[in-house]
Parts: sequence; C-alpha cells; structure tokens
Amino acid sequence: MIYLDTSVALAHLLAEDRKPPARLWQEELVSSRLLQYELWTRLNARGLAHSHREVALELESRISFLELVPPVLARALEPFPVPLRTLDALHLASAAFLLSQAQRVVLASYDERQLRAAESLEIPCWPLLGG
Repeated sequence: MIYLDTSVALAHLLAEDRKPPARLWQEELVSSRLLQYELWTRLNARGLAHSHREVALELESRISFLELVPPVLARALEPFPVPLRTLDALHLASAAFLLSQAQRVVLASYDERQLRAAESLEIPCWPLLGG
C-alpha cells in the first residue's frame, strides 16, 4: 500500500508542475487523518474549497485513513534522524506504525526532509518523477 503524504495529494489537486504518475492512483492508498485536515485547510486558505470540492472529496474517497492513535502520537514525540516539522513527524509516525503492524507500506512524498527521514527509518519510498 502507498502511504500518501499531503504534498502529493495537493500536487494532484492543484495541478502543480510536479504531478504524481497516474499509476499511483491505481494503488491502495492510506494516510493519516491529518491529510484530510491539511488538504481542506490549504484549499480554504487559497479560496479553492468550493471550486475543488468534488475532486477533493473524490480523492478522499480513495484513501483509507489512519486515526492518530496513541502509539502514533507517542512515536511522533521521539527523535527522528532528520529534524522534522510537527505534521511531517506525525505522517512518518503513522507510516512507521503501519510497518510495525506488518503492513507493507511505501511512502509517497515530495518533501525531501521527510524522504530522508523515511529512508533512515527503512521506510521504502515511492519513486515520484519530477519531484
């Protein structure tokens, strides 16, 4: 399964120059519930919530959401090998939690720090071209 970081979801929704390959959307997608909040906060901040509502809801319907359960929150409090922002730490802690539950997870992200931290934690990364 592919752990979808918010950077990839927003690149898809906002038609940024860096765009995930079409085959990504054919995979089983999972993310933290955090993605939903980040997505709508960004759309609202840019005044795009109304115009992008349907495509955002469609994207959300393709993702299985992991709640911020106590083991995820506890892992996010621990040090990471690369300094991370709070939300990135929560995303990586979520991916690490899934791996600890014997799930096969690959991280899809455009965030270089997050990718470096994932690599050092032995979380495989999805190859995003043009990122």
